Amino acid sequence: MEGLQSWVSEHKLSSIGTLWATTVGVSLAYSRTRTPLKPSLRLIHARMHAQAFTLAVLSGAAVYHYYDKNSNDQTVHK
Repeated sequence: MEGLQSWVSEHKLSSIGTLWATTVGVSLAYSRTRTPLKPSLRLIHARMHAQAFTLAVLSGAAVYHYYDKNSNDQTVHK
């Protein structure tokens, strides 16, 4: 787990781009089997799903970073 965290912290943009592209691919594959939409609409929906998922992950990472930083600051000041 520590190795993954260090890699993600060193390659932030690559990991976000990979996450976004993976989510687009998964959403396209899922919607292809489930809904009879035109390809252009599938792509628009996949992009929206990927953006929402990426924002959720970034928000979670920000919250984690905030609480991790505060807990480290409190242990230093004690």
